[in-house]
Amino acid sequence: MVFDGTVKSDFLKFIPSELQSKERFINFAAADFASLRQNLIEYAKANFPLDYNNFNESDFGILLIELMAAIGHIQSHKSDYLANENFLRTASERASVRKLMELIGIRMKGPIAAAANASLSFTSDGTNASALTLSPAQRAVSITSPEDGGALTYTLYKVNADGSINLTDNTDSLEWVFPVSGSPVITSAVLLEGALVVETGTFTGPESIKSIRLSQSPYVEKSAQVFIDGNTTTNGVYLEEENIYFASGATDKVFQVVSNDNFAATLVFGDSTIGQAPAVGDRYTVTYRVGGGSRGNIENGFINSEITGTSRLDGGASVTGVAVTVQNTSQGTGGSEAESIAKVKRYAPLKFRSQDRCVTLQDYAAFANTFASNYGSTGKATAVVNQANATANSLQIFVLEKANDFQLIQATTEYKLQLQEALDAKKMITDDPVIVDGVIRTLDVNVNLSLDRKFKRDKAQIIARARNTIQNYFRVDNFEFNQDFNPQDLVRVILEEPQIRFAEVTNIDSTIEVDYNEIIQLNNFSVTAEFI
Repeated sequence: MVFDGTVKSDFLKFIPSELQSKERFINFAAADFASLRQNLIEYAKANFPLDYNNFNESDFGILLIELMAAIGHIQSHKSDYLANENFLRTASERASVRKLMELIGIRMKGPIAAAANASLSFTSDGTNASALTLSPAQRAVSITSPEDGGALTYTLYKVNADGSINLTDNTDSLEWVFPVSGSPVITSAVLLEGALVVETGTFTGPESIKSIRLSQSPYVEKSAQVFIDGNTTTNGVYLEEENIYFASGATDKVFQVVSNDNFAATLVFGDSTIGQAPAVGDRYTVTYRVGGGSRGNIENGFINSEITGTSRLDGGASVTGVAVTVQNTSQGTGGSEAESIAKVKRYAPLKFRSQDRCVTLQDYAAFANTFASNYGSTGKATAVVNQANATANSLQIFVLEKANDFQLIQATTEYKLQLQEALDAKKMITDDPVIVDGVIRTLDVNVNLSLDRKFKRDKAQIIARARNTIQNYFRVDNFEFNQDFNPQDLVRVILEEPQIRFAEVTNIDSTIEVDYNEIIQLNNFSVTAEFI
């Protein structure tokens, strides 16, 4: 090749140019589909003016742009969602709230079982019966739920002379002794909703913290009992604690329940530093109930079933296969769904702040509102300084027991006794908390809706949705003691239904105020609609 005297170079392409800084055409503020789509179109016009300039809606290039905008929209939404779920205030998913609560040692409660008083009657056929015995299998009473038509199981327990219920009778036969009579009727019995499950096994793993995963769900709160047989230092009855790491000693025989989003439970034991650890080779027997929820709340007398038992005659002989009639002599109350996210957000920070002791009024209120009896019953409470006592350390804890998700009732003696005992273990030594019955202020509400005429066909469905909105507004978890009722607050919630033009509470025209020991509860309500 002969050199012609001309030197050529492509060095210019290596010189930086603003045209090569394509990142400056990206709008990082774009987050939704529309803004991302427009940003991509502007980016293509700025960077590829000669390569692509057909921006018609039907063009294949626009299809690709819209697909990328859709992907960006999904990613942006997912990022916002994950960020929101990492904070208690903005979290909306139960799984997220549960994990956040576990970080501070608080567990979201699962379904709670209903309870009802029971009577057992049988005819002794002319013999002098003096006792009735029911084996564990004979204690189950199965009926059809009036709420959903599904199977519903109750388990019989014996009521002690002091009104308490011995839940450790799970694996034992129950015996009632009574004066000799022709047709005895036993009233010292109670029905707790949930099918009784018994599981046995042996601890074989080398783990320092041992656990038992229960095979059936949903687990009924406070229903687990653990009996361990084996090593002399570890055998015995283990009791459930809300959190074994707060105050357990090295030899305390306790366990903690951990549940997942499907309310399947795992029993976690201590490590012999905090709580007694079962030894390798120990045999365990776990009894618990599955079920729970509002479907167990039944009317008085709904159960009228026949089971069989064994009667003991006055002379000592026994008669097996005796027909026993079981009836519920009170409403089945206390059954409720799993603890709501709203309740957890309200009370969990207060409970964590109390650090497992009661010092301030807020500590007492948080403890009482998250307390569950040994049969799972919960309630609503508030704490105030005793107005009739000069000392500031005299407190009144006003409580009401939860009958269902929409109704409160006067707390039973057993519930108040257990709450008092639990408070005595957490209170300051100088405090004197006294459990007092709260007052329910029932409320009747009449609501009139104004609808567009074009929704005339949907009138029944709109009224049904409005009724559901009103019921949910007055759920037990949504009201507190000393919380007033403003009808306009209810109207604002109703108007979130887009098909409702206007709503009015016709029988209440001003705010209803309640005292510190009172709480509002919905009694009767009606919903009417007119067209405009």
